[in-house]
Formats: sequence, structure tokens, C-alpha cells
Amino acid sequence: PKPQNAITVAVSSRALFNLVEERRIYEEQGVEKYVEYQQNNENVILKPGPAFYFVKALEHVNARLLELYPDDEERFDIVLMTNNHAQVGVRLINSINHYGLTIERFCMTGGESPIGYLTAYLTNLYLSADSDKVQEAIEAGIASATMFTANKDVLYSDTQLRVAFDGDAVIFSDESEQIFKEQGLDRFFEHEQLNENKPLAQGPLKGFLEDLGKLQKKFYAKNERLNCPIRTYLVTARSAASSGARVLKTLRSWGLEIDEALFLAGAPKGPILAKIRPHIFFDDQMYHIEGAQKLGTIAAHVPYGIAQKYNKPT
Repeated sequence: PKPQNAITVAVSSRALFNLVEERRIYEEQGVEKYVEYQQNNENVILKPGPAFYFVKALEHVNARLLELYPDDEERFDIVLMTNNHAQVGVRLINSINHYGLTIERFCMTGGESPIGYLTAYLTNLYLSADSDKVQEAIEAGIASATMFTANKDVLYSDTQLRVAFDGDAVIFSDESEQIFKEQGLDRFFEHEQLNENKPLAQGPLKGFLEDLGKLQKKFYAKNERLNCPIRTYLVTARSAASSGARVLKTLRSWGLEIDEALFLAGAPKGPILAKIRPHIFFDDQMYHIEGAQKLGTIAAHVPYGIAQKYNKPT
């Protein structure tokens, strides 16, 4: 598809593939040894990284869209966006072809930050294993997240893309989170009830949820609601009775549907996510990311909002 018609998802090589050993060589022995190692192993297929199954699920959605709308270009376009050197490209191409992925666009910046290219590629979502680059992209106004590998293997659906979102500072702005962090839970509940009918401002991932919703409606239009290959989840620490109505009314005001809304009232998210088995779970707080990882969920950290002052990766 032409970039202006596509939903462009840019993925770094370390998000798409497991490059832990290669990264160690780069850090310990330098770029020349790293490039030499990659060239010497260019026929050795790389193992899947944290974004791999998400990308596979995107491609399944594309296949279904092409069946229903053969001439429509509104579908996912995966771009490999990496600061790798071009000499490493052959190994990446060999691995992509081995797994049958459709990734035609590459951006290999040879050590320079790729962030400047994200806007040129009309990027809707950027996934990387490099938290500094993700922070740079978020500050540039691009929906972005840092990928973390799950601590144990689970089976993911190969017929339905499942995307789970936290609410505050992910889909929504961090305005309510600020009150919670700075003034406490009681003041937060009071504020949310007073402002129940005032929509929350948008957060960094609102646009991507919107993109998923647009594609879902294409399936609904063909009477495929029950067989839709996209399912979205809101997994929030909010409690339903005291602060849930504002969230649901905000989504309604935006014209957005979410398939499942889970209000956990502060309970851990990991066990719920283990039941959902999303291909990706977006959250702004590292302790939720770590809890999800432990139980086998591939989590993506969104470095946005006031919670970043409190984030302490362990």
C-alpha cells in the first residue's frame, strides 16, 4: 500500500528478532566485530523477538482484509526501522524471508538515530527495544513503546490480533494520573466523579486504537463482527464504580469502541493478561510491565506522563 493509505508500524530489528548475543558483541567488542559477526552468520536464521508475534498477527489481519477488500490499501504496512548498518541487511532479509513475513520497506541508518525518518514514513506506531529512541519518538509526537520479552513462552492466537491497552497516560492523557500521584486516591475519585461528563484528553496511543477501530469497522461492514480478526482490551487499574464511567464516556465521545474493558481496582494486571494472551500490552508504568512479563505477556512500555518520575525498573 501507498504510505498515505496504510497504517504504518515501524519495528526495530531488536524488537522483531532476538539479538541479545549480537548486542553483547556490539557493546563489548565494537561495531566492526559486530558487523563481521553478522556477515559471518548471515545464513543463520534469527529467533523471534518480542514484536515478532504481533507482526505476524498484523499480517494475518492484512490477509483477511485483502480477501474482503482486494483493491483497498487501508491495511498495515510493516517497516523495519533500524540503526543497523546496511552490511547486516542480508541476515535480516534472510530471517524475514524464512518466516514468510511481508516486510518490503527497510530503513537502515548505519548508527544514526532513525527517529527523523519516522515522520517521513508517516509512522502510526513505532516499536523498539531501545528506550532512549522510544522516548525521542514520543517527544516527537509519534505513538511509541519499548518492547520487553515475556519471561515464559505462551501460545498466541494466530487467527486474531489481540491488543491490550492501559488507560491513563496510554489511551488517555495523564491529567487524572497527576491528581492520583500528587493528591492521593480520594482526591482522584472525587475529581473523576466531578468530571464524569468531561472527556479526557487524548494520550499517545489513542491514534493507534483509532486505527484498529477503523479496520474493525471494515469487517463489521461485511457482517464479520463475530469473526473479526482484531480484538481490543482496556486493562486499567481504575475501579469501575468510582472512576470507570468517565473512561467509557470518553471513548464514546470519540466514537471509539473497545471490545473488553477490565477495571481492576488496583489488583495486579498480570493474571488477567495471562488469560487474554495479547500479542502486545501497552502500559506507562514499569511495575505493570514487569508483572505482565513474569506471567508470559509481551509488554510495551509507553514513556509518557507523570508516572515516569516514579518508574524504577528493577
